[in-house]
Amino acid sequence: MPSRKSARKARRRVVPTLLTGLAAVVATIVGVVVHQSLESSSSSAAAPFSPLTPSSTGASSSDVAPPPDAPPPPERPRERSGPLGEADGAVPDDASVFDDELPAVANLDPDLLDALREAASDAEDDGVRMVVNSGWRSAAYQEHLLQEAVAEHGSEEEAARWVSTPDTSLHVSGDAVDIGPTDAMDWLSRHGADYGLCQIYDNEPWHYELRPDAADDGCPDRYDDPTQDPRMQ
Repeated sequence: MPSRKSARKARRRVVPTLLTGLAAVVATIVGVVVHQSLESSSSSAAAPFSPLTPSSTGASSSDVAPPPDAPPPPERPRERSGPLGEADGAVPDDASVFDDELPAVANLDPDLLDALREAASDAEDDGVRMVVNSGWRSAAYQEHLLQEAVAEHGSEEEAARWVSTPDTSLHVSGDAVDIGPTDAMDWLSRHGADYGLCQIYDNEPWHYELRPDAADDGCPDRYDDPTQDPRMQ
């Protein structure tokens, strides 16, 4: 039977051996963990930054809202249609007496235009918006309208009741304007004389010209139609 002293010596030899083995195992585990950590850090550093885009998020470009401070898309410019377009006096729908960019408005007699604008501003206060259906016209445009009237009414004589020749037209000289819609014509029929604006022909309640004395003397008697107007002869 071994002595106690021999047993203690044996235990002393076993303990260091166990400690050495345990240390080796721990070192191995730590090494593996550190190696994996380094690989992960390396791959993360190598990958470039990729901002979110519609394709990376799975959203389409229409799903991505524009920045809140992005400017609105430009407005579509007003079209000018050929040689007999706005440059010759044609007007778009809802043209105003304040549309200086329209030749039909800008080329009107300055005194007539001033009176129209004053009247239009006061009409607006009454809830009535004044629209220019026709103003200044080029001679070519007037001739075009005359030929259309001849085709519509069947003769030059009948057409003359509605459309003057380029040589006699007050539109070509910039001294006449056609106003709409109906409520604006009605407003002018009641208040136009205060601004020197007078209806000239019974058959054209939209046709107005400037008569500066109308504010004091009232508008002159109207002609039945342009064929009764000595200026059209």
